[in-house]
Amino acid sequence: MADQGFLKPTPGFATTAIHAGQSSDKWKSAAVVPPIVMSTTFKQTPEGHTGYIYGRSGNPTRHTLEECLAGIEGAKYACVYSSGLGATTTICSLLEAGNHILSMDDGYGGTHRLLSQVVTRMGIEVSFTDFTKLENLGKNIRKNTKMIWMESPTNPSLKVVDIAAVVKIAKSLGDILVAVDNTFLTCYLQKPLDFGADIVMYSMTKYMNGHSDVVMGAAVVNDAKLAERLKFLQKAMGAVPSPFDCYLVNRSLKTLALRMERHKASSLAIAQWLSKHPNVTEVMHPGLPSHPQYEISKRQTAGHSGIVSFIHTGGLKESKKFMSSLKVFILAESLGGYESLIELPSLMTHASVPAEQRAELGISDALLRLTVGLEDVEDLIKDLEQAFKETF
Repeated sequence: MADQGFLKPTPGFATTAIHAGQSSDKWKSAAVVPPIVMSTTFKQTPEGHTGYIYGRSGNPTRHTLEECLAGIEGAKYACVYSSGLGATTTICSLLEAGNHILSMDDGYGGTHRLLSQVVTRMGIEVSFTDFTKLENLGKNIRKNTKMIWMESPTNPSLKVVDIAAVVKIAKSLGDILVAVDNTFLTCYLQKPLDFGADIVMYSMTKYMNGHSDVVMGAAVVNDAKLAERLKFLQKAMGAVPSPFDCYLVNRSLKTLALRMERHKASSLAIAQWLSKHPNVTEVMHPGLPSHPQYEISKRQTAGHSGIVSFIHTGGLKESKKFMSSLKVFILAESLGGYESLIELPSLMTHASVPAEQRAELGISDALLRLTVGLEDVEDLIKDLEQAFKETF
């Protein structure tokens, strides 16, 4: 019943994840599991190369991962990068001095830092607004706006942006690229390209890899010219992942469907439990009917992942006590692994966001973000319950 009204995951997703780009015919050994090609250089002939030249410009293991990623996204092209921010930096490098980026105001602190403190030094203008209020786009898109950047759901407030509506407005007002950070949901639960987005960006570090042992990013597109440019920037800027990391993520995609179903079910159960707790004033989870954008979430997703944010009745002192009282949840940044984590965005992932902006976004010292892992959900709820008792 938890999926009632939401989209269904793409048929054949798990099959595609297991087989796309994995043909054993590509390897002389006919290996069923794609091998790790660690070589940094490749033999050529006087007449030219045979497809690979140098590890930065191309690698067989990396291309296997990119083929698989494009396959599960239902896209034509994918490029992987050395980190999520490496992917974001490369995407922003599609623009030039004098261009303008309009970004969602509620998002990953690292993205905000990159856009406001690095990209602006490249002569690119950046401004932020709330995309859940569509009228803000018309007010803030400029003649030189060349990119819209958004997350949906956002980090850490889990606001849901109507991707199709944003695309429609952006395209009606200019030649504007729409990029969506889809890290929180993955292509198993949401496919922004289906709603008109030009670029889907991932921190593959999170759910796509799912084992908290690889840092990687990706960009996925359908447009051939855009793909060619991203591939050129991948080579020219050099933010490429190692072949071993590509092997690990390619391996992890084989279980993505199974993992996301578990994350989805457990996080909803915890969100429902939290919503009834006397020391919780607000629970942020797009799968709850009380969520402000619940209907939008039903239209464009197949459910929500393991991220749950909530606000308790205390302050910073209680947040610290609560986090230190947990036995199963680990106090750490990041998300999307098999282990459950908790963090305090105001002091951790969003510490680089100016205090006044955090206040406007509602990122207070009483807001905690959970990333629900693959443990037994009963154990996770018991852990939260005993931490509440220790704290309040």
